[in-house]
Amino acid sequence: MIQQNGEHTIMIKNYIALDLETTGLHPSEDRILEIGAVKVVNGEITDRYETLVNPGMAISPRIQELTGINDAMAATGKDTKTAITELLEFCEELPLLGHNILFDYSFVKKNAVNLGLTFEKDGVDTLKIARALRPDLEHKNLPYLCAYYKIEQERAHRASDDACAAMELYRRLAMEFPDSPEELFAPKPLICKVKKQGPITPAQKGYLNDLIKYHKISLSVQIDTLTKNEASRIIDKIISEHGRILR
Repeated sequence: MIQQNGEHTIMIKNYIALDLETTGLHPSEDRILEIGAVKVVNGEITDRYETLVNPGMAISPRIQELTGINDAMAATGKDTKTAITELLEFCEELPLLGHNILFDYSFVKKNAVNLGLTFEKDGVDTLKIARALRPDLEHKNLPYLCAYYKIEQERAHRASDDACAAMELYRRLAMEFPDSPEELFAPKPLICKVKKQGPITPAQKGYLNDLIKYHKISLSVQIDTLTKNEASRIIDKIISEHGRILR
């Protein structure tokens, strides 16, 4: 609980507001493009972490239009290992807060597990709070709710701005519905089971390069950044579409 104007509120006072921009919707196939995290201690912002992340693959036109992040911008970002390691250190033992926070958590956890790191967190989901308290509203996505509550977003669909927007939405909902059950605004365990994916094997790398040369095709992803499973999917797709190498 925190106090605001001398009165107790149902908000928690210590957390990390987190948002990611990604190349797509699936943690098993897509990659992180940008991380935005805001540290809140005793109800006040005390620190921020934000960085572009080089996904090692081409960004689709749809994602470029949505986020404003293009391939040239992403190429200046940190590698995934550095960004994830720094984010985990930044988060410390604090719970997470975000709009549909399980989406962001699943991407971070997948990458953390692949790096041999632990990332078990509780989280507060402003999407679930909005669904519970504002069933009357037509939409519950963050841009719609920000427009409804007149929460400023200079750069919608940029990680840091969306993290701050979720934090402000949390505050507005708590103020509007102060008699809500405290558990609605409290962190709950984030459940996301992922298996560690090892890097592409030398044999896969060699065969994939041979397929590319043989069929005279190009990939939109850097081969060295592939996991074992990703490499298998790409090899199977090339064989399905172009055929095997005929000796």
